[in-house]
Amino acid sequence: MPFHYDPGKLGPQEVEIAVTHCGICHSDLHLIANDWGISQYPFIPGHEIVGAVAAVGAEVRLLKVGQRVGLGWQSNSCGECEWCTRGMENLCPDSESTCVHRNGGYAGSVRANARFVIPIPDALESEHAAPLLCGGITVYNPLRTHGVNPSSRVGIVGIGGLGHIAIQFARVFGAEVTAFSTSAGKEEEARALGAHYFVNSRESKALNAVAGTQDLILNTANADQDWGIFIQALRPTGTLCFVGVPPSPVSVQAFPLISGQRAISGNPTGSPYRLREMLDVAARHGVKAQTESFPMAKANEAIEKVKKNKVRYRAVLAN
Repeated sequence: MPFHYDPGKLGPQEVEIAVTHCGICHSDLHLIANDWGISQYPFIPGHEIVGAVAAVGAEVRLLKVGQRVGLGWQSNSCGECEWCTRGMENLCPDSESTCVHRNGGYAGSVRANARFVIPIPDALESEHAAPLLCGGITVYNPLRTHGVNPSSRVGIVGIGGLGHIAIQFARVFGAEVTAFSTSAGKEEEARALGAHYFVNSRESKALNAVAGTQDLILNTANADQDWGIFIQALRPTGTLCFVGVPPSPVSVQAFPLISGQRAISGNPTGSPYRLREMLDVAARHGVKAQTESFPMAKANEAIEKVKKNKVRYRAVLAN
């Protein structure tokens, strides 16, 4: 049975988006199953949204009805705290997520604060742009935060929904890119996406060969690994950054961190400013998600296919 709801009166700073495309993110699967204990039912997932502005609140000035826009994980923030005033709204303690205690994008329409509704550059197709609004910014933001540039050596762990986008952005920034995967069959694809090197992370000999070679290793996988091996793969002052969430606690020895001044970090989504920047970079450099499209009415089928890891690499629902 379709679920209908009345969103009420449009707020003065809100925008209503008529959804044309919405990516399926692994976060949606966790929220559907209430793995994080924060879901409320009935529940509408979806936070990789592209559509057209259908209505704007009385105080919205920069967006117009009919304009093509995108909306990611975040739909609002307080706008006043230290983090919001520093342009780091994604770290706001009062952040509102698009489909947590709100109705998300597996729908005909969705609403959000206008500050988080981002114009989509003409050069990007809606289907390929949708996954950038969460998956894309999740890998783009740490690459920028950690100052990746043409002198950098960047490792990407996991060549999936996040990793295949991360390889493209790291290559655009001029870095030397190494792809780490437990699937040897992904080597050809990883190189086609822009990786200079491929390491089968099931082979200890291959892992030992890259010791001390990486400035930044971005983990996009949701699987447990021997994290000490990846710490050893870092150059001095290097960082192992998590955007994928392993099921078990991350355990490493302290000595390699101390002796090489290495670090472990994490990264959530990015600010509206960073989203705009990322979409501009993607449009100018041809970065896009590899997608498989499904009608919105077949959302359940698409979710099952994503659960079974049978989509390469992002499923997108279309109205």
